[in-house]
Amino acid sequence: VQLQASGGGLVQAGGSLTLSCAASRRIISPNNMGWYRQAPGRRRELVATMTSRGGTDYAESVKDRFTISRDNAKNMVYLQMNKLKPEDTAVYYCNLNPAGANNYWGPGTLVTVSS
Repeated sequence: VQLQASGGGLVQAGGSLTLSCAASRRIISPNNMGWYRQAPGRRRELVATMTSRGGTDYAESVKDRFTISRDNAKNMVYLQMNKLKPEDTAVYYCNLNPAGANNYWGPGTLVTVSS
C-alpha cells in the first residue's frame, strides 16, 4: 500500500495550490490522516491533521493558510494551501497520523514557492 500525493508544482509567493492524496487500498476513511512535509536539509514535519471524525489541527506555521479535508467515499485526502510562502517549499506527503513505522510513504509531491 502506498499513499500517493499529487498536485505540487511551482508557484509564486502568495499563490495557492491544492494537493491530493490517494491510496491503493481503502485505508484513508477509517483512519486519522496527516499531511507532512520535508524541506531540504530539514526533518519531516507534520503540518496538518484530520481525525476520522473530521477534527482538524495545524502547525502554527500554516494555521489560517492551509486547510485539510477528506472525501471518505473517494478514499482521498486534500490539502488546500493559500498565501504560500517561500518557506513552504518542501516535498509534501500524506500518511496516517501517527505514521509510526508503517511503510505507506509514497514519493511525495514537490511544492516550490518562489519569492
